[in-house]
Amino acid sequence: MAGLIGSVLDLRLTGGHVVHSLMPEFCDASSVYLLERWLQQENAYLTADPPQIEARRLALGSGFRSAPEWERRLPLGEVVVFPRETPYARALATGRPQLLDAMDEHTSERLTASQGGDPVLREVLRSVSLLVVPLRLRDAAVGVIVCVRGPGRPPFATEDAAHVEALAGRACVALDNARRYEHERRTALAIRTSLLPATAPEFEGCRIAHGYLPAGQDTVIGGDWFDVLPRPGHRVSLIVGDAMGHGPESAVAMIQLRTAVRTLAGFDITPAELMQRLDALACDTPGASFATCVYAEWDARRHTCTVVAAGHPPPLMRGPDRAAGPLALTSPGLPLGLGTGTYEPTVVEVDEPTLLVLYSDGLVESRHTDIDQGIARLVGALEADTPAKGDHPAGPADVTGPEELRELCEVLLREAAEVGSADDRTLLLAELTPATD
Repeated sequence: MAGLIGSVLDLRLTGGHVVHSLMPEFCDASSVYLLERWLQQENAYLTADPPQIEARRLALGSGFRSAPEWERRLPLGEVVVFPRETPYARALATGRPQLLDAMDEHTSERLTASQGGDPVLREVLRSVSLLVVPLRLRDAAVGVIVCVRGPGRPPFATEDAAHVEALAGRACVALDNARRYEHERRTALAIRTSLLPATAPEFEGCRIAHGYLPAGQDTVIGGDWFDVLPRPGHRVSLIVGDAMGHGPESAVAMIQLRTAVRTLAGFDITPAELMQRLDALACDTPGASFATCVYAEWDARRHTCTVVAAGHPPPLMRGPDRAAGPLALTSPGLPLGLGTGTYEPTVVEVDEPTLLVLYSDGLVESRHTDIDQGIARLVGALEADTPAKGDHPAGPADVTGPEELRELCEVLLREAAEVGSADDRTLLLAELTPATD
């Protein structure tokens, strides 16, 4: 089991590997505690010997038959306050292992009190041998490994402490890697949550569904982005963009472009002018050069959808007759950040309920399929789709409601995932319903 330490970037799994590498050959029970301040990436304690230390129980394993249910009595994830006089706090303060011939009084009192003074448990705790070894990373203590031996086994000796110290050195590196990874992942998830709303808004004559799949299992956020914004005169703007790559640099560029679009959409400018200004901004934005996007402005009262593209795959449209296909753009436009300043709009008359599909190239392009084949596959999936509830009357573009629209979005994303694209995949569906008055 020791060989598994560091094989995964998961704190709890890594802690579990440490515990199980010690049991049952070395000890009867083991646990790992990590300083709460270290887990939260806070500064060290103000004093070298604080009156108490808060540590989170990361992992626990027990083979004591006479005292079962240790996991219930000592739940994982619990933050425990260790006073200065406990062996755990001493190990952290001094950086040296602590060997005891019985369970420390603080832990004994807490465990027996929780069980109403259980005499069996009290007897077990009096007859154990305890070893507490600090986890030290770059000369700073970040937690402890606790080992317990029961009656019938020799008490811990100095050479036992040296064995666990060697294991602790390896474990610290693995735990630090897992902590950093989890922190970065939480940060990325928080950014993605703020950028990709959990619920899709509804506007006059426009119902929305959207979905996003990262490029790989370990990628949380990349260069893909989308937005849906109200415009003056009851219009609605829809946009999907793609900054090159799918790492943190492309994510930063994506955030800046998305923010710029939201700002520009607040002005009463045409879609072509908005794209021109976005192109100029991308010229001065690191990582935004060669970003692509497609921008659509829907006016339900005028029955028009105006589309401007910047080197992005064309939108798809599907009418009530279920016929679908890519929109023939007046000009595909060049990617952003090249300073071309020329973007031509394509205006489409929409007199009947129509489904508009905006997407990133990760949805239609892969190592084994070129973009034209991918677009044809997506068109086929749109035309083959049937309403989720066949007994409902046909609605806009054969989509009967928000749930069916979301289901269609999930189906299209799932089929794209099966193709095996190496890029992020973003999909934005919009039911366009012209106003009748």
